Amino acid sequence: MTYSRRQFIKTAGLATLGTVITSPSFGSTMWTSNSNTLKVGLIGCGGRGTGAAGEALNADPNVVLTAMADAFEDHLNSSYNSLKEKYGNKIQVSDSNKFVGLDAYQKLIDSDVDVVLLAAPPCFRPLHLEAAVNANKHIFCEKPFAVDAPGLRRVMEAAKKAKSKNLSLVSGFCWRYHQPKREVFGRVLDGQIGNIIGGEATYNTSELWYKERQKGWSDMEYKLRNWLYYSWMSGDHIVEQAIHSIDMFSWAMGDKAPLKISGTGGRQKRIDPKYGNVFDHFGITYEYADGAKIYMFCRQQEGTSPSYAVELAGQDGRCYVDCRTGDHIITGKNAWKYADETKFTDAEAYKQTKVRGMYQVEHDELFASIRANKPMNDGEWMTRSNMLAIAGRMAAYSGQTITFDQAMNSTEMLFPENMSFDTQYDLPIAIPGIKEFK
Repeated sequence: MTYSRRQFIKTAGLATLGTVITSPSFGSTMWTSNSNTLKVGLIGCGGRGTGAAGEALNADPNVVLTAMADAFEDHLNSSYNSLKEKYGNKIQVSDSNKFVGLDAYQKLIDSDVDVVLLAAPPCFRPLHLEAAVNANKHIFCEKPFAVDAPGLRRVMEAAKKAKSKNLSLVSGFCWRYHQPKREVFGRVLDGQIGNIIGGEATYNTSELWYKERQKGWSDMEYKLRNWLYYSWMSGDHIVEQAIHSIDMFSWAMGDKAPLKISGTGGRQKRIDPKYGNVFDHFGITYEYADGAKIYMFCRQQEGTSPSYAVELAGQDGRCYVDCRTGDHIITGKNAWKYADETKFTDAEAYKQTKVRGMYQVEHDELFASIRANKPMNDGEWMTRSNMLAIAGRMAAYSGQTITFDQAMNSTEMLFPENMSFDTQYDLPIAIPGIKEFK
């Protein structure tokens, strides 16, 4: 199948705001087995996966964790101990349901879980998502969903299949579940700043973690434990991290596809071989058919000024969203400001509020949709945002201006098939003007 921008325009915005299904708050670790219990399996037991498991357990009174899977036993055990300490007998993971290795995902999916949480490194997501859908599991799928276009096309087909099977599929684009952003971008989509002329999005931050090589690790195990720094595992940081800012401006643009993408990037500071083959900065321009341009900047450089925001200029006003300060502001003809009731100077006062964070709301709505037999499916818009991030990386790596259709139909596969811990594999650092667009 050939994918085109027209297909994206045709369906854009259909699930942009969605139907919000509310769920009550549950925080007790007390749980008694009953016929309504939903069994959850966690694939990928790092920090984000462990957090997702906790949020799933908090989302519904009759949810238990019954299976865990990870490539590494130490990851799994650390996650299990942390969850067991906090959630007590809602952690029902027997030793026989602790699966370790690169094939652990399939063993977990073959168990009797009802819901799977996909939080392994992004390169594995297409494979894991396909397997979960084929096994008729409801899914929470952390972002990003693929590191290259062939992988993303697999995700798109799996998402369609999930919808046809009435399975819920919720993405890890957490800002879509953040009430202030639902309100401010809802107003933008209602036309309160007029037609968007242009905008800027940023995700400028410091450097992230790194794990020193340990005795006994194969080359592939070392790379897997430092997956952030390999484009074929993470997609590079524009796909793995800055995708959140890309998703926000795509949301505000009605999830329509841009006409063409150009960009630049490179390695100025993170030049040590331990940083694999990824860039440490990107600058991308997304140009839409109506002439609007969105400029996206992201970097991971220690000692630099942070910025994590989206600003949009419209014919009748401007919209400014800052993820660091919590500002959600519209100026101009329809001036408005979100009154953020979660800004407390007293930590205990904040703790006593009934406000539920965006990570929790993702799971609240997922489990409420399952209980109500009203499946929700984020597939269409989540894959659009992922494609914008991949296209930005392609444009920066190659130094070429590419169309959205070219990016969507790219044949370049970054992640090797049939990988094992003994596999010898790597990709060179991209050099714009030399690296080919495929």
